[in-house]
Amino acid sequence: MAYFHLRLVPPRPSFPHDATEPEMKAMDRHADYWREKAAAGTAIAVGPVFEGEGAWGMAVVEVGDAEAARSLADADPVILADIGFRFDIAPMPTLILRS
Repeated sequence: MAYFHLRLVPPRPSFPHDATEPEMKAMDRHADYWREKAAAGTAIAVGPVFEGEGAWGMAVVEVGDAEAARSLADADPVILADIGFRFDIAPMPTLILRS
């Protein structure tokens, strides 16, 4: 198993402060998706990071390889909604976890 950092890049720097109704509905489905991944043990940590005038999302996941991390990101409802979000994915060669 391997660890990856997934950064959810929003459609504009001011998101979520100026989110539209369709974007917020997609974000609700996105949150449900990641709650399921956390409950299954795939997602270690998931949440928004507020920075500047907006925010971006992050997830740390444990999967088999980079392809599995990409598949996980590609199946996110906010990506499937095709409303301007994208994921940047980076490997994490080590991870220190609290016991």
